[in-house]
Parts: sequence; C-alpha cells; structure tokens
Amino acid sequence: MIKMEAKTIRGIILSLAVGDALGVPVEFSLREELKANPITGMCSGGAWNQEAGTWSDDTSLTLATMESITRRGKIDYNDIMENFLLWYEFNEFTANGECFDIGNTTRSALVRFSRHLLPATKCGANRISSNGNGSLLRIMPAVLYVYTKYGKIGAEGLKIVQEISALTHAHIISQMACGVYALIAAQLLEGKEKFEAFRNGLADAKKYYGAIEEFTYFERLYYEDFVKLPDSEISAEEYAVVTLEAALWCLLNTDDYQSLALKAVNLGEDSDTVAAVACALGGIIYGIEGIPNDWLDILKRRDYIEKICDDFAAVVNAAKQ
Repeated sequence: MIKMEAKTIRGIILSLAVGDALGVPVEFSLREELKANPITGMCSGGAWNQEAGTWSDDTSLTLATMESITRRGKIDYNDIMENFLLWYEFNEFTANGECFDIGNTTRSALVRFSRHLLPATKCGANRISSNGNGSLLRIMPAVLYVYTKYGKIGAEGLKIVQEISALTHAHIISQMACGVYALIAAQLLEGKEKFEAFRNGLADAKKYYGAIEEFTYFERLYYEDFVKLPDSEISAEEYAVVTLEAALWCLLNTDDYQSLALKAVNLGEDSDTVAAVACALGGIIYGIEGIPNDWLDILKRRDYIEKICDDFAAVVNAAKQ
C-alpha cells in the first residue's frame, strides 16, 4: 500500500493554490496582451480586483473536498456538496472571506442540491454544453485519496473520481477529463518521469475509455507532436478538454515549477484554472521546494492550507488500512 507524506500533499496543494493565485489577476486577459506585458510573479488587480496572493474557486473547492474527506474519513458525496454550499453561500474555504468566482454549471448543481431536488451524485449537468473545467479544477484530492487507498488508479478508483466530477459536471466528457488527469497524476506519483507518465497515463486512459465514443474529443493528446504544438494552437478556454490539453502542454514544455506556472498563466483566458490544474501536477514533480519562496510568502492563508493538507494526510493514510 502507499503512504502519502504530508509534505508531499502540501507540495501538491500549495502548488495548485499558487498557480491559481498567479492567474487570478489575469483571468479573461487576451494572450496578445500578456505577451506584451507578461506575468512574472504575484500581483493584484484584474477583473476581480483582488490582492496579490488571493486564490479563487479552484483552491476553495479543492480544500472543501479535502476537509470533507478528512472529517468523514471517507468519500461522502453529500458532505462534499454540503461543503461546496458552505463556500457558495457562506464564503467558507475562501482566501479572504469572499466567494468571487463560480462557474455556471457548478452554481446550477449547487442550487439543485440545496433545494433537495436530486441526490448529490445526480446534481451535475449532463449536457454536451456543460463540459466546463469546474470538476477538473478540484479533482486532485480524489486522486490522492484513491491512489493512497488502492495504491493505484484502476477501475474502482476511476469510478470514484468520475462520481466526484459528476457532483457538478456529469457529462461523460468531463468525467473522462478527470479520469485522464488522474491516470497521468498516478504515474507521476509513482515517480515516473513526466514524458513517461504522460505516455503511460494515456495508454491507461485508452484501455478504460477507448470504447466510448466521446473519447475522440481527447485525440489531440495522442498526436505524436502534441508537445511541439505552438501556443497559438493551445486554447485556455473554460472547457474541460482544452484545459486538460493546456495544462499538460505546459507541463511537458517546462522543466521547473516557476516556468510551468508562468507559462500557464500567460496563456490568458481561464488563466487561474489552467495554472491550478497544471501546477498541481507540477507539485508532484517539483514539490514544495520548487515553489519560489516569495510567491509562497504572498499566498493568502498559507497556514490554513497546510493545516488542511496535514490533517488530510493523516486520514487518507489511515483509511488505506
């Protein structure tokens, strides 16, 4: 069985939060603008007019998921959704007491859940148009839980990952995006080099999803020259498939955490989420040591994030017994 050190989890989640915070001030920015005036570190302002180091829904929903798993000692879908409601309605799990960013698909699922219209796992939208990146951005705690519990990401673990996606994003494309991400993350957690992890994870994904018609939406990841695509062919829009593509492209085209984070946020558009998704994988590779100290120093509520990580580590390591 796998033991997940608290330091490892800290590195992954802090990496996610730092990427998120770097991207918040330039969310919705055009790439051409960022090429002329790129982000080089933590800054304030932007569409949300937030202080430097402020993270968004990406980190909030990740922490809400972790706190539920920690407190319950298991995956409890209703409890996770209750935590999401605490975030949405009462500003819990936020950087500064303000819930300032939420996707329409996530909001709709939370409204359905709050009105007791459907069970938690049936609240997510299942339309082709409802494949934003709102479940992909928060899926890492499920990956860590499943990997620690089972020592791998197999069919049983993928089912959990997909059900956690379905809380808000139930279409098979969103579920598969989370599954592909989980399978690549598992390879990195095993210690595989990033290109090998990418190849092995995609091979596993084809094994599990290859017979599903919608898996063709992920075909660009299998292009021989995917990593060599110019940034003009990499979108950073709020769509699960392209967010996954952008995050993996950034990971494969950089060799340290700082370069990874800056490449992701300077793609513009949904900059905070692309960076969060990419940087969580970077956290597996580079650890907490890879994050520039001056970025960590500015990050809001770092102690709070680390406490949740440490408590989560204790529980998931016990749960595997």
